[in-house]
Amino acid sequence: MEIWTGFLIGLFGSIHCIGMCGPIVLALPSTSGSNWVVLITRILYNFGRILTYAFLGAVFGLFGSRLVLIGLQQNTSILIGVIILVAVLMPVKYKNYLAQTKIYQSINSLIKFLFSRLMSRKANSSFLLFGIVNGFLPCGFVYVAIGGAVATENVLSGTLFMALFGLGTLPIMLAASILGKHINASLRSKINRIMPVLAVILAIIFILRGLNLGIPYLSPKLSAPQVNTEVICH
Repeated sequence: MEIWTGFLIGLFGSIHCIGMCGPIVLALPSTSGSNWVVLITRILYNFGRILTYAFLGAVFGLFGSRLVLIGLQQNTSILIGVIILVAVLMPVKYKNYLAQTKIYQSINSLIKFLFSRLMSRKANSSFLLFGIVNGFLPCGFVYVAIGGAVATENVLSGTLFMALFGLGTLPIMLAASILGKHINASLRSKINRIMPVLAVILAIIFILRGLNLGIPYLSPKLSAPQVNTEVICH
């Protein structure tokens, strides 16, 4: 997976962010002061999200590097694509069931608790922490980006991939955090209808990449890991 595609996934996927994270953005604590103060606090919030995404990129980039060592990068790319397709086509009742699982509920409860604590703080620095916590919020599109980080196959590339993903979400998320009052439920609903199409396109890209078809950029030939066959004589 080319590193720069992280930015494109974030840029187009940020449409989904308005639909899903709109209520969170609207709930950001109000600040007293000039418009510049409001802008700075919103930038801090978004920078916090990007820090979390970069951290996740490092973790899953490391995981991807382990897969390369055992020659499973192609299978993993195909598997990620298939999982995305299954998630898109899965009936809503099963998605709701998964959302009720204990681990999902535990993560949500912890994040909501941290959100409520940060809401009560008046310091502008709390916006950075708010963004960091927000980055860990369960989100299907972030999971797609994490799949891309795994496919980069090393820690540095995974970190850069997810950082670029975060930067791609910045323009729309920054605008939403400042002009959030204009984003109503009807608009968020319309935006969410676009997301399955984008997710399917990304799934196809992951699957094609894993098929190793030799198509530049889309499905490049993946080199097999080098094995040292040198014989050392004593």
